[in-house]
Amino acid sequence: MNILERIVEHKKKEVAERKELRPVAVLEKEAFFTREVLSLQQFLTDPARTGIIAEFKRRSPSKGIINDQVKVEAVTKGYAAAGASCLSVLTDEQFFGGTSEDLRQARVNEIPILRKDFMIDEYQIVEARAIGADVILLIAACLTPSEVRRLARFAGSLGLEVLLEIHNEEELEHICEETPIVGVNNRDLKTFTVDVERSIRLSKQIPSGKLLVAESGINEVATILHMKKAGFQGFLVGEHFMKEKDPGAAFGAFVRELSGN
Repeated sequence: MNILERIVEHKKKEVAERKELRPVAVLEKEAFFTREVLSLQQFLTDPARTGIIAEFKRRSPSKGIINDQVKVEAVTKGYAAAGASCLSVLTDEQFFGGTSEDLRQARVNEIPILRKDFMIDEYQIVEARAIGADVILLIAACLTPSEVRRLARFAGSLGLEVLLEIHNEEELEHICEETPIVGVNNRDLKTFTVDVERSIRLSKQIPSGKLLVAESGINEVATILHMKKAGFQGFLVGEHFMKEKDPGAAFGAFVRELSGN
């Protein structure tokens, strides 16, 4: 069983438990459930912004602890102040050390927030709405094309946008009308190896009209500039900033370098 399979297996048990603890009827009464959602598409295409989705992540299965000494509110405020187009907040606890409370705390910022988790059930989408997310991640590697369509439609019914993540040619069939934003993960979720050219190769096969996001393995301004030329408008960057003592300050320095090019 590879890492992704282990994560999904645990997620099924976790979702079943959470449904018992906090039913949908309870989630729908949360204050954030009726807040006005911010559009990732709008923020990524705004020429005054960086196009960067800046991530808050304490640890990962491949790297172990990345940074567990910083506070989510302070880091995300730093990201937002420096020009992030969106925040990505890990909410998986077992493998990434995140919680739903992390996303709630990040909601002090007035930019879109992506709930970064392994979504396999409509319940998690209701939960995402209730904790203040604007966007959910659907990972093709752990869903069938029909599951992607079903979950994406459901997200849309709640006013949430969807970032569909693919990482190989076989997953191109997961792209559908309900997924206008397509991310290409440079990291293979089964082996966790990184190939930063993956986005470039796959982008040529993604249907026109999709908003393209490059994910993982982005550590240099030159990489973003290279991907912009290939048509990418979004860039999800996490580990590069989180490994620093002050991720917000590191992001600010990165943005200043990017602005000078």
